[in-house]
Formats: sequence, C-alpha cells, structure tokens
Amino acid sequence: MERESRKLSVDIERKWIRVIVSHGKDEEILKLTLDEARSLKEQLNTTIEDYLQRQNIRID
Repeated sequence: MERESRKLSVDIERKWIRVIVSHGKDEEILKLTLDEARSLKEQLNTTIEDYLQRQNIRID
C-alpha cells in the first residue's frame, strides 16, 4: 500500500496569499488577505517556538 504524503504550497494570487494543503487526493485551498497571512505567520512562529521549548523540558 502506498503511503499518501502531505504537501504545502504558498503562492500569490492577485491580492490574496494562496495556501494549498494537499493530502493524497484531498486538497484544501485557503485564500488569505495580507493581514491574515501576517497573523498566521506570527501564530506559527509562536507555536513553533513553544513546541521547541517543550522538547527541551525533561520529565523525570
């Protein structure tokens, strides 16, 4: 059985930032304004930093 892979694609579409999330045969397209894209970027950065910090916490 072939494993389905996930693919992310980001592009510019006129006045939108287009984000395409593909998973196998399924595809989700998000069209974000510049403000929405900036907000998403900030949220992703915060979440990634939090994730990396949690990886460094040692639980005994």
